[in-house]
Amino acid sequence: MRIVLFILCATLLNCSSDKTEAPSPIGPLPNVNQLVWHDMELNAFVHFTTNTFTDKEWGYGDEAPSVFNPSTMNAEQWIITFKEAGFKGVILTCKHHDGFCLWPSEYTDHSVKASSWKNGKGDVVKDVADACRKHDLKFGIYLSPWDRNHKDYGKPEYVSYYRSQLKELFTNYGPVFEMWFDGANGGDGYYGGSREKRSINGATYYKWPATLDSVRKLEPNVIFFSDAGPGVRWVGNEKGVAGETNWNTISTDTLYAGKAGIEKVLNSGSENGTSWIPAEVDVSIRPGWFYHSREDSLVKSPERLFEIYLTSVGRGSTLLLNVPPDRRGLLHENDVASLQGFKKILDQEFKTNLAVNSKITASTSRGNKQEFSVTNVNDRNPATYWATADNVAAANIEINFTTPPTIKYVLLQEFLPLGQRVKSFSVEAWKENQWLKIAEGTTIGHKRILKFQPITTEKIRINFTESKGCLAISNVELY
Repeated sequence: MRIVLFILCATLLNCSSDKTEAPSPIGPLPNVNQLVWHDMELNAFVHFTTNTFTDKEWGYGDEAPSVFNPSTMNAEQWIITFKEAGFKGVILTCKHHDGFCLWPSEYTDHSVKASSWKNGKGDVVKDVADACRKHDLKFGIYLSPWDRNHKDYGKPEYVSYYRSQLKELFTNYGPVFEMWFDGANGGDGYYGGSREKRSINGATYYKWPATLDSVRKLEPNVIFFSDAGPGVRWVGNEKGVAGETNWNTISTDTLYAGKAGIEKVLNSGSENGTSWIPAEVDVSIRPGWFYHSREDSLVKSPERLFEIYLTSVGRGSTLLLNVPPDRRGLLHENDVASLQGFKKILDQEFKTNLAVNSKITASTSRGNKQEFSVTNVNDRNPATYWATADNVAAANIEINFTTPPTIKYVLLQEFLPLGQRVKSFSVEAWKENQWLKIAEGTTIGHKRILKFQPITTEKIRINFTESKGCLAISNVELY
């Protein structure tokens, strides 16, 4: 985890040895909580409710609470598995669209207190929150705005109900690092027995500004996820793919959760967006979001998970990987094996950073000051960075090796407390007495990983060809 408070002090408050030399920030900037979120990189999603036992993806809302009855539920098994796979946080579907609550809510009987599990005395939310605290993972919640069970959905009374449940969760199970809600809003449902279709205005019905403000009073540091933020945004698909061009900024004046036709802008962001709202990549390890035994043979392989890592974390986003518990209340053996294999690939592919201890030079640096020297990009200190002069938006870094290694990945990071800047770059390798282009990209942001055909070379050159201002690069790694 980066020491984000120190970073912000050292840059935004100009706590350097030469106050006049630090580059000025560009565009919208991340807050401290967003910087922490960026550094998490890998989080787990857990979909678990009556759907697990009815073999559905979206429950209708008329499911009997008694069907929820995991035989050997063990939240610690989930959390230990996630931790060993390198995940930093867990987001639990405390209530999905069917309205069934995984905690004994005082505002409805449609919850675990009316289930067969533990004779109605169980509390999945508490079990997961406690396991997260025990094993040092952050805990987050998904609370579906749409509720196909509640009799008042579509009426003002339901918004009060929703806020009451948010207060219940944040008061009794915090701290909560992220609150997740999506754009599935309105349609047919049970609605207390009326069995009808109810439509709402997604832009206004939930009164999101006031609803989120009520949560902030309980948890000031919470990150809010929805299609358009305001903390982090949806990536626009559920395939595990962030845009090759991926700006952390968008403008939200016309966006809201559930608005149609906004997938493209959510996937790529907006270069001149007015708010810092980075993309979160949500995808399931199985074809569905809830457990189905027919999908036991369809779990994504470790190799596929690694590919998704490269198109999510490797494109500047955070990966939110769904791993649904089975009817026992355990992560299935196939899912666990895939996660273990994924971690093994990560450790193997990124084991030795070849840029460390290599000779590194730059075409230019800001004032030739050590605090902006190119050597900062491989000192393994996230609080330092290489910068160019204010009028220099294109420059290059060259890395030389005593013994030519074989390289197939380049990893780049910008110094985000000063904003996202780079618009294009390329990577070259010295081969047969000339520079050979082996990779190119557009945005970098928190982290950009490019994979290319393995090449043995005595030097690598990274050309930053276009930027919104002077460069501020915090890290360069080669594998």
